[in-house]
Amino acid sequence: MDIVSHGLWGALAFGRSSRPSFRLAFVIGLAPDLLSFGILWTAATLGLSPKPDFSHGTPPESTIPDYVHALYNVTHSLLVFLAVFLVVWLLRKQPLWELGAWGLHVLVDIPTHSYAFFPTPVFWPLSDWKFDGWQWMTPEILIPNWVLLSLLYAWFLSRAYRMKLKDDRSARVPS
Repeated sequence: MDIVSHGLWGALAFGRSSRPSFRLAFVIGLAPDLLSFGILWTAATLGLSPKPDFSHGTPPESTIPDYVHALYNVTHSLLVFLAVFLVVWLLRKQPLWELGAWGLHVLVDIPTHSYAFFPTPVFWPLSDWKFDGWQWMTPEILIPNWVLLSLLYAWFLSRAYRMKLKDDRSARVPS
């Protein structure tokens, strides 16, 4: 799935309690890709790493530096996510629900990544098993994803707007 969708899904699922929660869940939803491909693009922009050529579709994975594969394994493992979630819960003595956006990112990537380019290493480091899903950039995946996100955000924002109007009206009524 595209990185912006990951952030939007994560924020919608785990960040609705407040604006700071929404922002945190959005960033955490982006994090697995930022911490792998974002580092690659930054390194390539700075001339520290070769820039992959996406002009003719997905490049061969062999053209992507090894460090990106290693970071991708860490950031796209459901086991790593669960370990971090539990450690943070133990340290805070309460769950940080916004971290669920990371888990959602991994779960959504499982069926939307194929063997053709970076299948999701769900059980890394215990297993190299990966699911051969569908490429997220195909219209059959991309269009329904954006339509559903648009509909859900329209509903969510209209609901929030109606609640705010209701609260404003209640505040104006003298007691």
